[in-house]
Amino acid sequence: MPNKPGETITLTTEAQARSVESIKRFFAEHMDEGVGDLKAKLVLDFFLEEIAPSVYNGAVSDAQAIIQERVVDLDGVCYQDEFGYWR
Repeated sequence: MPNKPGETITLTTEAQARSVESIKRFFAEHMDEGVGDLKAKLVLDFFLEEIAPSVYNGAVSDAQAIIQERVVDLDGVCYQDEFGYWR
C-alpha cells in the first residue's frame, strides 16, 4: 500500500490478520513457543516499521530500473518514420 515518505508501511486488515497468524505459526514451529495475537502484532509492527522500508525501497528501485530500460528503448519500439508516403 503506498505511503507518504516517513510513514510506517501499512497492510490491509486482511493482510494484517494473515500476517499475525503466520507469525504465530512461525513461533510455534521454529521457536518452540507459542505467542498470542498481541505479541504477534507487536512483532509485525516492528518489522513493518524497521525492515519493510528496505524491502519497499528495493522494490521501487527495481521498478525504476525496469521503467528506465523501457524508456531507453522507447524510440526503437515506438518510433514512426515521418512523411513516408512518397518513398
